[in-house]
Amino acid sequence: MGASRDPLEAVLVAVPVVVLACGVAAAVMRRLGQTAVVGEILVGILLGPSLLGWLWPAGSRWLLPGEVLPYLGVLGNLGLLVFMFLVGLELDPGLLRGRGRAVMVVSQASVWIPLGLGSLLALAMYGPLAPQGVGRPEFVLFVAVAMSVTAFPVLARILKDQGLYGTPVGALAMACAAVADVVAWCLLALVVAMAQPPGGGGGGGWGIAGMGVLAGLFLAGMWWGVRPLLAWAVERWAPDAESGAGAVVLLCSGLCLAAYATNAMGVHALFGAFVFGAVVPRTAVVEAAAERMRAFAVPVLLPLFFVGSGLKTDMGLLGGGAVWLWAVAVLAVAVAGKWGGGAGAALLAGQPARDAVTLGALMNCRGVTELVVLNVGLGLGVIGAELFTALVLMALVTTAMTGPVVRVLLGQVRGRVRSRQREDNGAAVGVRR
Repeated sequence: MGASRDPLEAVLVAVPVVVLACGVAAAVMRRLGQTAVVGEILVGILLGPSLLGWLWPAGSRWLLPGEVLPYLGVLGNLGLLVFMFLVGLELDPGLLRGRGRAVMVVSQASVWIPLGLGSLLALAMYGPLAPQGVGRPEFVLFVAVAMSVTAFPVLARILKDQGLYGTPVGALAMACAAVADVVAWCLLALVVAMAQPPGGGGGGGWGIAGMGVLAGLFLAGMWWGVRPLLAWAVERWAPDAESGAGAVVLLCSGLCLAAYATNAMGVHALFGAFVFGAVVPRTAVVEAAAERMRAFAVPVLLPLFFVGSGLKTDMGLLGGGAVWLWAVAVLAVAVAGKWGGGAGAALLAGQPARDAVTLGALMNCRGVTELVVLNVGLGLGVIGAELFTALVLMALVTTAMTGPVVRVLLGQVRGRVRSRQREDNGAAVGVRR
């Protein structure tokens, strides 16, 4: 049917369509009281085989032809690297002050309880859903890690939208999510090492041990070498604070080099970008440069990552009754492990019952972070398309339910406070009379 299209022409069509669709969906979701990422994930799914490719295959092929997908993938992954840098930059060790015991109890419970439940589910799923040739240990560990993720940046947005960001429960949720995600990323690095083919940097105890040594050296070099060098360089760029161009160049170059380093050692490029963000000094120059990067990468480049995930998500693969049952089981285990585990641990740590339930609901939010993890697993071949689709559906549902659940819990608290205030006012009027 004629010659293939010029890739540049295809990119110039696909990018604005995807970006505008995600922007509109994000705005609609905000009006509905949802976080923007729910709309962006939905657009990615709807532009893929789940809807557009099913209803109008020719239109889907014209909009997102095969020859353009690698280019969109590169652009989306660049946006993802910037996003992971921003996640690392937003980590605030100050959140741990005065909350050490509660943070450690809740964060570890919200990782290890879903990890344990996810492992049991993965053992049952290994036969029917694991790709051929994938070992049981890496399959089980990856599914368990996918169950234990919390979306730190999406959680921050929900807390701000709900007016909880500066409250005790909000600060505790942020600290727990930060610690839990660091543990989950370390476990994911272990999965990546286990899944490497022999001779590919992993595979076998020596490969995993060697990768661990390299990762340790990388972290030490970033903290004791790159961090002070960055502090000097940022100070050197301080006169350029008004335009911010120099700081943006420095941060973009640094995150790319850090991502290259971890990718070369066989861990994953995302870890390098995340660690680079965590070691960058928090100065006014850096914050201004990071906002400039966020203003372009998050609304323009990151939606291309969502579309890449959506093209791999096919709800038609869940058509069989057995697969849908597995998808329901995935959702139930994910919610029970994260929400139930987080709430139970918060109660044990001495939190009030309603705060504990709210904290568990917040920890159940997965968002973009879950999609990042799932794409890593699919790229490694640790999971197949059916389980990928079920896990994406779980990420969408758990993210969408977080805001409304927290609003209901807050509404009940505020309603009781208002009722108590009315009673107190009535008593005061009675005394005056």
